[in-house]
Amino acid sequence: MTNTIAVDRPPPAADYPFASHYVKVAGHNVHYIEEGAGQPVLFVHGNPTSSYVYRNVMPAVAEATNRRCLAIDLLGFGKSDKPANIDYTLPLFTEIITGFIEELRLRDIILVAEDWGGFLGSYVMTKHPDWFQSAVLMETFLWPMTFKEDSEPVFVLPLKLMRSPLGAVFTRGMNIMVNKIIPEHCPMSEEALQAYKDALPTFASRKALGTFPKLIPFDGKPAASQQFTLELQAGLKNVTSPILWIKSDPGVIVSLMNPIGYGRLEELQQTWPQMVVRDFGSGYHFLTEERPDRVAEMISDWVIENHLNGSHAD
Repeated sequence: MTNTIAVDRPPPAADYPFASHYVKVAGHNVHYIEEGAGQPVLFVHGNPTSSYVYRNVMPAVAEATNRRCLAIDLLGFGKSDKPANIDYTLPLFTEIITGFIEELRLRDIILVAEDWGGFLGSYVMTKHPDWFQSAVLMETFLWPMTFKEDSEPVFVLPLKLMRSPLGAVFTRGMNIMVNKIIPEHCPMSEEALQAYKDALPTFASRKALGTFPKLIPFDGKPAASQQFTLELQAGLKNVTSPILWIKSDPGVIVSLMNPIGYGRLEELQQTWPQMVVRDFGSGYHFLTEERPDRVAEMISDWVIENHLNGSHAD
């Protein structure tokens, strides 16, 4: 796998200048950071990142929108608890997000989410649409997938290996998602990469990281994930608030190199006619690491258009 993004800019700052906050959810300590005051913007990360991925996005959004920006560490990531004696499941992750929102009594939320965060956060939106004002999604998926149609050929073998009985050797033992996949596809300083390594330092601490590849609904398997995803799709009609989908070039999930993603996105727009798709420009998968200034700009513009002036973006 080689990076197809031409890097002509310095890597983003590695500093993480936030106070740590914790809330108890489902018996676990869940870590989060926040910046600013006002109505909430909730940032949810994917795999194998954490709230750290939003470090250069949140301050700019908080300043531009006069909103309270919060970023959660999902269970098993960042500074949240990493229990090794539980099964990490899609219902558990959505329970954590739901419980987090309830414990902090967040309402009128703007969801900002990438990768698995978009999948999980959107599911929570379908169950509690009245909690949310709108959402900004990027490099995520809200549909069942197949290896043939939805994966670039270069990713098929690594994905199948990570989902196999030997998967833990690669994901938890070798930590290839942090040691190999991120640096190959995302410009990042050694200091920033080390922050991700330090957050998941041991085989035991990487259980959630290693579980996510096995939870992707590919070719109807695992059955529980397939059913969960179909339930998500059925619930999307409950979400009538504005949605922004940020699409990068070439991207990964909706990708120039994997055109089926464009078809999936068009189908999603039939369910969500209120969804706006905007071009990010050059970007691969970890957009908040690749170009945090561009991400912050697009989020801020969306909030100002939809929630400050009372207008609807088109």
